[in-house]
Amino acid sequence: MISQPSRHCTVELQALPSRIGQVRRIVSAQLRYWHLDPLIDQAALGVTELLTNVHRHAEPDKTCTVEIELLLERLMVSVHDHDPRLPEVRDADPFETCGRGLAMVAAVSESWGAQPQGDTGKVVWFTLCAPSALTSLPTYPVYGTTRAAPFAEDPAAVGAHAPARSAVAG
Repeated sequence: MISQPSRHCTVELQALPSRIGQVRRIVSAQLRYWHLDPLIDQAALGVTELLTNVHRHAEPDKTCTVEIELLLERLMVSVHDHDPRLPEVRDADPFETCGRGLAMVAAVSESWGAQPQGDTGKVVWFTLCAPSALTSLPTYPVYGTTRAAPFAEDPAAVGAHAPARSAVAG
């Protein structure tokens, strides 16, 4: 019996600008591995905004943990840092260059929140609705057939082979 591949990924880092880009690429690669490509842009945006908040606001240090987990068609992305202060969504003035991160996370996610973690800081998280595994995997025709056998409309077409071709002249 083959067990399910891991649906959990954790990355520990210092929330520095160069590291934020690395974590964004790690999250994107992990979602591709899980065949969750439609969620890459939203997850990358959300994790970037949460890590930027850690970089700008977290005290006493910038150490944090990013966790992504797939649970029952929900992708949960969370960032744990050592600062106990909870973030607040603000209304940014039109010409301000910052202050919209949590509003963007709220806009692209299904849900989000922040929870104190006692003396160890807080966790800020968001969820995305994940497509089911069946709809996220591409369907390819069975090797040697002109159509994918399970979905063939014409029973006679199942098992029909394309003519053999050679890459060698002669």
